[in-house]
Amino acid sequence: MAALTSGFGPQLQIQDAYTAYMRKRLISPTRESVATHDEDWLDVERTALVEVTSEDEDCPVESAFVLGKETGGWRAATPGRQTIRLLFDEPQKLKTISLVFEEDGVARTQEFVLRWSADGGTSFREIVRQQWNFSPPETIREVEKYQVALSNVTVLELIIVPDISGGTARASLKNLRLF
Repeated sequence: MAALTSGFGPQLQIQDAYTAYMRKRLISPTRESVATHDEDWLDVERTALVEVTSEDEDCPVESAFVLGKETGGWRAATPGRQTIRLLFDEPQKLKTISLVFEEDGVARTQEFVLRWSADGGTSFREIVRQQWNFSPPETIREVEKYQVALSNVTVLELIIVPDISGGTARASLKNLRLF
């Protein structure tokens, strides 16, 4: 192995039985360029009307959107399929959607669908449909961050089926952040 230099800094040259030479160099890890501070996230309380199919009075839906502090999040009052729908006052441009789900009591397989509309909810486009297995106490937290390029978003909808086997689990959402 021999060190090479070029206008781009030192490079290493590797030779083995299968390749003549491979050019490579070590680099420093890059920092994530996604928004991480609360002030960078969209303030849903000020920009949207939130509709929800049910909520536990001790875990209201606004708990999932509180910026600047940790909360218990939202929990449905009843078992089964639940919907959280954001109706934006003005069309939004979204770059990042972050979801956190937590379940520390019941082993279950949850499915969620995240979709959006540019026409006030007349038609929807699916962003993601995903299943997750909660297995307390080992697997209790699902964290998802989606990089999107959505313009003119008038409605964002999250549909949660808390237990695809039809059990009595109640849907919950620790937090939802939009950038």
